[in-house]
Amino acid sequence: MPSNDRAPLGTVRLRHACADDAGPLTRLFLASRAAAMPYLPRVHSDEATLGWMTHVVLPDTEVWVAELGAERGEAELVGFVSLDGEELEHLYLSPDAQRRGIGTRLLAKAKERSPEELALHAFRRNAGARAFYERHGFAAVAFSDGSRNEEGEPDVRYRWTAKG
Repeated sequence: MPSNDRAPLGTVRLRHACADDAGPLTRLFLASRAAAMPYLPRVHSDEATLGWMTHVVLPDTEVWVAELGAERGEAELVGFVSLDGEELEHLYLSPDAQRRGIGTRLLAKAKERSPEELALHAFRRNAGARAFYERHGFAAVAFSDGSRNEEGEPDVRYRWTAKG
């Protein structure tokens, strides 16, 4: 259990995402990026981001969500992870749910689903994400100048293998 001064969140449940999650996942994605990476340019409208979540992320990747309050019938999505085979496409948490072990649980689910190896990209300036992945055994294997992503932001390619 992480040690911090935040109150416990309650029971966190992981489950497969469904089509009805598109709206809440889009809001979580946008809020998380705005809080963690305010320097990123907004390259798509909220509506376009919802369309991408609805028509690309949810149908084309394996998406797991973390939710709170399901035992009370008031489930709130607080994080998600998206996988495309051995590629960890997305791992985002709502700003209020960070540093409470939820990201670690979502990452553990990703490792369970792809037990031999995982790879991902993180923006170089996203020090929090980079430290998180490095703490969980990911190693930087390549650096880019940002020409490969729509934000034009330099990034880092990370890889994790079960063999270490």
